Amino acid sequence: MEYKSKSAVLFIVFNRPDTTRRVFDEIKKARPHRLYIAADGPRASRPGERELCNSVRDIIREVDWDCKVQTLFREINLGCKEGVSSAIDWFFEHEDEGIILEDDCLPADGFFKFCDTLLEKYRFDTRIGHISGCNLQHGKKLGDASYYFSNMTHVWGWASWKRVWNNYDKALARYDEKDVRRQLEKIFDNPFIVDSWVTIFVDVKAAKIDTWDYQLVFANFFNNSLSIIPNRNLISNIGFGIDPTHTFDTDSPYANIPLENIEEITHPLYVLPEKQADLNTLYHDLDIVNRERKHNLLRRRFKRWLKGKLRSHH
Repeated sequence: MEYKSKSAVLFIVFNRPDTTRRVFDEIKKARPHRLYIAADGPRASRPGERELCNSVRDIIREVDWDCKVQTLFREINLGCKEGVSSAIDWFFEHEDEGIILEDDCLPADGFFKFCDTLLEKYRFDTRIGHISGCNLQHGKKLGDASYYFSNMTHVWGWASWKRVWNNYDKALARYDEKDVRRQLEKIFDNPFIVDSWVTIFVDVKAAKIDTWDYQLVFANFFNNSLSIIPNRNLISNIGFGIDPTHTFDTDSPYANIPLENIEEITHPLYVLPEKQADLNTLYHDLDIVNRERKHNLLRRRFKRWLKGKLRSHH
């Protein structure tokens, strides 16, 4: 018998009928009692996009189970940052907790039970800020439990609480650039990782990046919130490929990661972040190994130059 989701679900869609259909079919299996559907509007500059957006909206009108459906269909395009963040604002205006899926995040059968169980378990535990569905460790298991804790916030299929979203700051207005490095150094020892996050912070605050998710990452960093990461991958991003907004590299190791399942959920004893798992992800995402290699090469060259200068003065 298929598992029925207890939690409300927010489904964020746009212009991809193919991926939307696949994700919707999984939501349909879980039969949530409350489904919120947010759709950004078409871009006037893209011929044919209105038709694609309409096709997507037709798919999600196929709710045929006992369900209260609420929709937020935009007529104009708000973009990634405004479109997604305002959709989540809308969701948490109505719900104290819930599951969020975008149109390219395909859930495993066990994803909804995993989220339901942990939303309930950590409902009032303010140490925990985020429940992720995806695992980016490529088969490496951390500990004996069904999940581990992390400083990282992955948003490919996730769940959280209104108490956490209340800390979300779309413009990073409450944080000052001059303080950020010192705060990030309390989380990360590696100066290249800190440099990368500072650069991202500056670019997001200056609105150079049209995204909504880094702001949630920083909210969890600066509130010392831990994320839950499943030890088996429960979400596959099927959106890598033609004209997605951010996931264009079809050769990415994160594209179409196979789905696994968690039959029985067991809980870790210690509520501490698995720092090495975070480093595994960050070393790849931020290209740390190459940057360290270049830095060390320049340092060696400078030392040789300095020795040569010193010798020439004797």
